[in-house]
Amino acid sequence: MNLFDVYPLNDVTIVKAKGSYVWDDQGNQYLDLYGGHAVISIGHTHPHWVKRIEEQLEKIAFYSNSIRIPLQQELAKKLGEVSGKEDYQLFLCNSGAEANENALKLASFYNGRKKIIAFNKAFHGRTSLAVAATDNKNIVAPVNETDNVVFLPFNDEEALEAYFDKHGKDVSSVILEGIQGVGGINVASESFLKLIRALCTKYGALYIADSVQCGYGRSGKFFSHDFAGVNADIYTMAKGMGNGFPVAGIIIAPHIQPKHFQLGTTFGGNHLACAAALAVLEVIREEKLMGNAVMVGKYLREELATMPEIKNVRGRGLMIGFDVSEELGPLKKNLLTNHKIFTGEAKPNVIRLLPSLALKKKDAEEFIEAIKEEIAALHAAV
Repeated sequence: MNLFDVYPLNDVTIVKAKGSYVWDDQGNQYLDLYGGHAVISIGHTHPHWVKRIEEQLEKIAFYSNSIRIPLQQELAKKLGEVSGKEDYQLFLCNSGAEANENALKLASFYNGRKKIIAFNKAFHGRTSLAVAATDNKNIVAPVNETDNVVFLPFNDEEALEAYFDKHGKDVSSVILEGIQGVGGINVASESFLKLIRALCTKYGALYIADSVQCGYGRSGKFFSHDFAGVNADIYTMAKGMGNGFPVAGIIIAPHIQPKHFQLGTTFGGNHLACAAALAVLEVIREEKLMGNAVMVGKYLREELATMPEIKNVRGRGLMIGFDVSEELGPLKKNLLTNHKIFTGEAKPNVIRLLPSLALKKKDAEEFIEAIKEEIAALHAAV
């Protein structure tokens, strides 16, 4: 049997990882500024994370949600403390797509409506409703197509107000990434987020803050939406929540009341997932990683902005994007091949940096020197 070929692959086999570094099966060391797509939040194989999972594995790895699992309540309490959303409610699941799927479904249950507002360049997942709210026709199958989702221009306040003026009583929810990831590191303005909150409140719609990639401290605040100083009705989380262990969730404002069997999951909130997620929160708080994300992210953005060949440096914390010209097209590949540095991308011309929140300044300096060297080499080759 062969693997179903859905990903273009780098010809690298990673066999070991520690902190911000990974090693291949040939013994080569790589600096990881991609974090497995923003997943590695506290550093690869962090000793506290490993210990938490190992200790739990010796006790019980899994039982269904038909019994009490005290670790879930422990996780809810700690998540409330670290995020500042202590009066919210937690529902645990397995992936970002599943989190967004449940958030959109819950909003529709809450107000009995069908219309969803999403935005250009949005990415919310690959499952049925999440992919319908994703602005990429290449991954939306005919069975996923629905008239219930409308796409509006990102950060366009006039367009949003105009749609609500005409259709506000039909809108179930507005779903928005505080910083678009796959879309190219596009930051939602604070005024736009405040307007979403105001319009959702006025018309009885729910504001869903997709924090799958831009949450969990990556921006320097726990949720990047928090920069606007308003609360969403539902926040979705995944990626950095488990530091590589599959775990996700949604936190739900107190005015949304649960009903039995409305939502459900087999593996969500299992014992090992909770242990991993608790370890992440403990390390984020103990090692002050949100502050580190602010400091190291600021250094990276300032240094990148000094390079005339790089355009439109943007982002918050350690979620950074910048544009490269056609001449610098090979830059991402050359950073990997020539300098052993993993970065991400967004088509057609964006390089994305999504490293561990524990990234050290010396590692950031190594990247800056490498990118300067590679830009000079590409110029010389022209």
